[in-house]
Amino acid sequence: MDSLFDREFLEEMNIGSWGYTEESLAHSYNQFTGWLASKKEGKLQYLSGERGEKRSDIRMIFPDFQSALVFLFPYPKTFQDNSQAKIAHYALGFGGEDYHFYLKEKLETIATYIKNKLGAFSYKLSLDVLPILERDLAFRSGLGWFGKNSMLINRELGSYTIIGSVLISIKIPGLQRPSLDTDHCGTCTKCIDACPTSAIDPENRTIIANKCISTYTIETFKAEKPPPGYSSQNLEIFGCDICQEVCPWNDKDFASEVYEKSSKLTLLEDFFLHRNLSEILQDLESMSNREYKKMFKATALERPGRIGMIKNLKAIQGDQGHDYSYCRD
Repeated sequence: MDSLFDREFLEEMNIGSWGYTEESLAHSYNQFTGWLASKKEGKLQYLSGERGEKRSDIRMIFPDFQSALVFLFPYPKTFQDNSQAKIAHYALGFGGEDYHFYLKEKLETIATYIKNKLGAFSYKLSLDVLPILERDLAFRSGLGWFGKNSMLINRELGSYTIIGSVLISIKIPGLQRPSLDTDHCGTCTKCIDACPTSAIDPENRTIIANKCISTYTIETFKAEKPPPGYSSQNLEIFGCDICQEVCPWNDKDFASEVYEKSSKLTLLEDFFLHRNLSEILQDLESMSNREYKKMFKATALERPGRIGMIKNLKAIQGDQGHDYSYCRD
């Protein structure tokens, strides 16, 4: 199977592992619909409705689907122990660039590489945007199992990875359907025990979205109280890695030297991680929404916007739910 890609190419693309599947149907779709039925998606309404129905079968998104090549792109655990605030590792791990931009270029290069080997075919890229159960796609490509915290865990890479796929209109000769990985979490409950807001449903291995710190810090764009159990001691101002940080499968850092430090990463570190909270808040409150968007364009922290980030910083200061939703365009 490795003959499809040269080792040098895999290293150049920063691919930690890859797999192949010809199955279009999601194995965990019933679990997903049960999660929606129990309203555990909370404010993540974009996962339900028609977009939820389409996640059952890739052919509803890409009718010409015959197979998929699925890739795990690892990112490093960033050192933030001396900071007064914490940012999810993925937001810093691709040189500070929003992984949607960074990895889309990689996937386009991979698709061109495959075409040069196999000839013409149609394809579609999947990178956390299309209504596809991507962790399920990685699972049925033999790349790991669903941890108790719902994350895809790979035996070699752990869970600090982003899943990206090339959906293609042909079956690739010589590639075998993979063996599906089995559960390797055993009796471990470290992720469940460590979650301060009890956001993990261990019975179904799903997340209760409205209890999740990541939902609060990334998907909540206005003044709102954090989920019960959230403490200023957690320091999360964008995303949350608590359940990943305690996972034994993440003991090693597989990508510490992969990504070069860029001006975007320097900006994020200098603005949010190397200063005290009052300085950060003062700057955020003095700028306009437009200025914030321009400053953090093409980084993951563009998404919550200025008001969302002020809300997050106020929360770890203990000012939870105060109406600071004023804005200047």
